[in-house]
Amino acid sequence: MMKRRHHLGLLGAALPAALPALGSLLGANAAQAAPAQPGERVVWPDVVLLDGGRFGAAQAAGRAVVVVFWSTTCPFCRNHNKHVQKLHRAAQGRQLAVLGVARETDAAVVQAYARAQGYEFPITLQTRPLAEALSTRNVIPLTVVVDRQGRLKQVLPGEMFEEDVLDLLALAA
Repeated sequence: MMKRRHHLGLLGAALPAALPALGSLLGANAAQAAPAQPGERVVWPDVVLLDGGRFGAAQAAGRAVVVVFWSTTCPFCRNHNKHVQKLHRAAQGRQLAVLGVARETDAAVVQAYARAQGYEFPITLQTRPLAEALSTRNVIPLTVVVDRQGRLKQVLPGEMFEEDVLDLLALAA
């Protein structure tokens, strides 16, 4: 009995000393799993684009990034993405990138839809890693704005007016 109590006493003394290390370890994992909050730095996942290219931290570095989650079956997304396409064109040569995140799984369907709609902005189907980094809100369209310093600026649910989307060009200044 005495030996058991002695071991429990040692464990009881060691546990409080280990908790800060355990807490920081869990906190580090929790911070990676939770999306960035406004003002926090975004940890960009590396995602594959429909055209075979990639988008990640290297492509976002020093640029403002507008990420739009959308679906081919959403009429509000269709209207919204017309404005996003205009933003993408206006952003050429500036420090602003546009990334579309289609919530579909069939690349051929999304490619055909994007071609038919005239979308030229890069598109990925890798929703999960981007949602985990930016916002887990399950709303479409969902526009996420990251500033040039890589910090989450805004998460904007729903369809936006053209002038509001085009105002995001100011982030490149």
